[in-house]
Amino acid sequence: MSQTPPRLGPRPLSRPEVDEQEGAVFGRPDGVRGAFDATAEKAGPTGSSGITTVPPPAALAGAFGRPETEQGDLQRPPGDGEKGDPEPDPFWDPAASTDPWRNPSTAPHLGPPPEPALNGSAIAPGEGARLSVREVLFGRRVTPNALLLLAAIALVIGAIGGLVGRLTASGARSLSDPLATIAPVTEAKERPPGSVADIAARVVPAVVSIEIRVGNQGGTGSGVVIDGDGHVLTNNHVVAMAAENKGAELKAIFHDGTRATAAIVGRDPKTDLAVLKVSLANPVVAQLGSSGTLAVGDGVIAVGSPLGLVGTVTDGIVSAINRPVRLDGGGNDASAVIDAIQTDAAINPGNSGGPLVDSTGAVVGINTAIRTFGQGEGGSIGLGFAIPIDDARRIAEELIRTGAVKHADIAVNARAVTDGTTDGAQVQNVRAGGPAAAAGVLDGDVLVKFGDRRIGSADELIVAVRERKVGEAVSVQLVRDGRPLVVTITLGSD
Repeated sequence: MSQTPPRLGPRPLSRPEVDEQEGAVFGRPDGVRGAFDATAEKAGPTGSSGITTVPPPAALAGAFGRPETEQGDLQRPPGDGEKGDPEPDPFWDPAASTDPWRNPSTAPHLGPPPEPALNGSAIAPGEGARLSVREVLFGRRVTPNALLLLAAIALVIGAIGGLVGRLTASGARSLSDPLATIAPVTEAKERPPGSVADIAARVVPAVVSIEIRVGNQGGTGSGVVIDGDGHVLTNNHVVAMAAENKGAELKAIFHDGTRATAAIVGRDPKTDLAVLKVSLANPVVAQLGSSGTLAVGDGVIAVGSPLGLVGTVTDGIVSAINRPVRLDGGGNDASAVIDAIQTDAAINPGNSGGPLVDSTGAVVGINTAIRTFGQGEGGSIGLGFAIPIDDARRIAEELIRTGAVKHADIAVNARAVTDGTTDGAQVQNVRAGGPAAAAGVLDGDVLVKFGDRRIGSADELIVAVRERKVGEAVSVQLVRDGRPLVVTITLGSD
């Protein structure tokens, strides 16, 4: 026989006791048992608590109100209906149908204001706990022992600082002692772009010292590398000894001590220029400038090997330009005449062939000669002369290309003269068949202007002619028997 399992009943509800103060504030008003006031409809617009109930709008009442034929509640306990319904479940409260808090049709009810406390007096809020200094500064993250340790450390640091300050003050008072001395401070060196040091650093690597050995004899000079093929521009008188002796040894020594064999490419005794070729891969090349833009007073730097001292640098200014200077050709060479740049930069024997550079580091001349007081008193006296780079570049290009140079010539011999008011070059001899003879120039004529350049001496006539090209027609002013004349001379070749 099967035994019917016992039926579990509902779990007892646990209803904690309600605090009296909270019940007084949030509890139901007197006379109200449920969530809704069931007597609101019967009592009229004013409920039992005296609060007026506002009737709903007609549109809401028509849409959501109870039909006229329906008199019951929307929610009824089981069995509270028509005949034949099952018996009500014991779970339901028999009085649920009359409980206004279970009736959906009950109008909302707004209770009266909260009542005072049970003892009739308002509950005053108590004073909160106050924060300590430790909580304000460290938020309880530091213990009292740590605070004491921090205070002790602060006191020690303060004591040390006071002691150091006292010692410092005592040392400072010693500076006011009249016997105290302060060691001098060396200022830092500044080498801005364009300074002599900056220019020298860029130019010196492109300058070589030239050594010539002929048996037990020898000589030195300077030169400057002018292209990447290893061509070196120098003076003719520097290499004349090597050119005249087949067994001569010619060496080029760079600033870092590198020695390279050099060979003569070509030389021009009339301008005292020569070009060598060194056997060295990727040499440092000097930048060539323009001598035509120089003005008296411009700063210049001479670089070379005076007295065999490699990489010597001296600075000065341009003292004069277009200065005709006659040079000693040396040996069997004829005397050379150059249209020189005069400078007061110190130039000494051994500087010959080295570059004269401007304030940008560009080569503007080739150092060639100096003026001295005579034998036994040689050396720089502030009068040095350099061949303008515009002339030297043209000569060097011709020497590299052909090995020789042809100069313009008018085929006359002249000497410097003056009548006290005007200087000029007086013709001493006109060579037959020459350009001057073809133009009608006679012996005794005084040339005073060649093209746009005034002529004041025979040397100035030579440089004025050589700066022109062969075959060029030039207008020449001369004086014949006190009468000025103008002739045109077509330049020939020497």
